[in-house]
Amino acid sequence: MAKQITVEGMSCGGCEENVENALRDLPGVTDAEADNETDSVTVEGDASDEDLVAAVEDAGYTAKV
Repeated sequence: MAKQITVEGMSCGGCEENVENALRDLPGVTDAEADNETDSVTVEGDASDEDLVAAVEDAGYTAKV
């Protein structure tokens, strides 16, 4: 199931990659695609919203579902 989360603080492709990698490392996440121009990330999988937000915040960004 795909979820879209809002991520603030991404300003470049490197930021997108950091967020994607942080999310892909979570159990239950099969894919993550970040877009810094829309401040959003589409996440595939069944990880909890709390885990998604925590992973993004641990990577240094602000997130909300």
